[in-house]
Amino acid sequence: MKPNKRKGTTMKFNTGSLPALALLLASVTLPGMANAAVTVLGWPGGSEETALRATVEAYNAQAGISDADKVQLLFFNRDGFFDKLQADMAAGSDAFDVNLVATYSIGRYAPYMEAVELGPEAAKVFGEAVLKTMQFDGKQYGVPTDLSLHFMYYRKDLVDALMKDEAAKKTYGEIAKKYLGKELQPKDPDSWTWDDWAATSLYFSKQVNSASPVRYGTVLQMKNLLFNMMVFQSLPRSYGGDWMDKDGKITVDSDAYKTGLELYKKLYDAGASPKDSLSYEYAETNAAYGSGQAATALQWNAAAADLTNAEKSPAVAAVTGIVAPPAGPNGRADHIHGLGLGLNKNAKNKEGATKFLKWLATEDAALLYARSGGSPALSPDVVAKVSSDRPDLVKLGEFASKYGYVMNGATAASALSVYELQAKEFTGFWSGQQGLDEALAHVKTGMQDLLKK
Repeated sequence: MKPNKRKGTTMKFNTGSLPALALLLASVTLPGMANAAVTVLGWPGGSEETALRATVEAYNAQAGISDADKVQLLFFNRDGFFDKLQADMAAGSDAFDVNLVATYSIGRYAPYMEAVELGPEAAKVFGEAVLKTMQFDGKQYGVPTDLSLHFMYYRKDLVDALMKDEAAKKTYGEIAKKYLGKELQPKDPDSWTWDDWAATSLYFSKQVNSASPVRYGTVLQMKNLLFNMMVFQSLPRSYGGDWMDKDGKITVDSDAYKTGLELYKKLYDAGASPKDSLSYEYAETNAAYGSGQAATALQWNAAAADLTNAEKSPAVAAVTGIVAPPAGPNGRADHIHGLGLGLNKNAKNKEGATKFLKWLATEDAALLYARSGGSPALSPDVVAKVSSDRPDLVKLGEFASKYGYVMNGATAASALSVYELQAKEFTGFWSGQQGLDEALAHVKTGMQDLLKK
């Protein structure tokens, strides 16, 4: 999509020096921007930029949009974007009226932003769970434009064959009894509990079952990396786990977290996941599952485009099924976080910016953004209108509305530091460098400091 030519030009900056950039944006009129009424700072590159360009062009072309309310796009460089944005906002920059915000960075930016009222249609378009990805301290700080969550990918051919083979089902039950202490039987993956997933992962692991047609039952992302904690935490969440209670008390040292951490370690120690899983993240998980040598993988929704593509993943594309993460005693849970757009407190044109944000939260705008390549999580009624063009968004919206959650504290200014702390300590437990109680004690102490009011 080409930049809109009605008003000004789209500008991009290589932001190497934060103070210099903040001063530049706050004090210099950029070429072609003298008449720009509402300036939107977007996420550069990829489908997000493409979708935003198309949506802004459509907004500006509306008959009811005056020149005073037309939108101009501005982009920083992707590298270090969030740190650079915080520096500019802290410096009081008014070079943009609307800025990008992410679930895990809202707490950092909230002091420099104004909450927005999106209107009743927003809840019908996105659903309350998705709107919460843009909330902090009970206030709405942005319109959710793109969402990330997790799918459970599994081999339909392997599971189907298992469920038709009486001898295989007997072996499955014996393995479940030995490793999990329960006499389980194979199930439809859409009905899995975490124990069912674990039993399936063990059954399809050569180290546990020499007759397995593949080497591994699953692929665990266990690298010391904050994003891996987002993948893992839906397990303890489904057992009732959270970062802290409503009074701010850290609750990570709970039975829910202990259950999740121990289950991961049990699978890893049994050989259900590759031995080098301690160095695995997104790319390695895709490669391992895509090779055809793993029966399941809990992975980001973004992987669906590759894992179901016959050219990119010929070994598994035709036989890969997708369901939501398994259930715990509290039901299913699916970590969600999103990118969105919110209002800069120092905006020059707050009225025009607010008008644009409210429009962006309407059904027409959300559908346009989706058809233009974005990944919004839409309510079932809305996503049905774009399902033929974007079938992947059907599951995204369904899972987000039914199972989506944001941990209590996960939009705080220190949220990323909390994830980093958990990654360090939990990977230490999984690798055998420290015990479970020690790891949880370190995390609790660190979170108490990071999340203190």
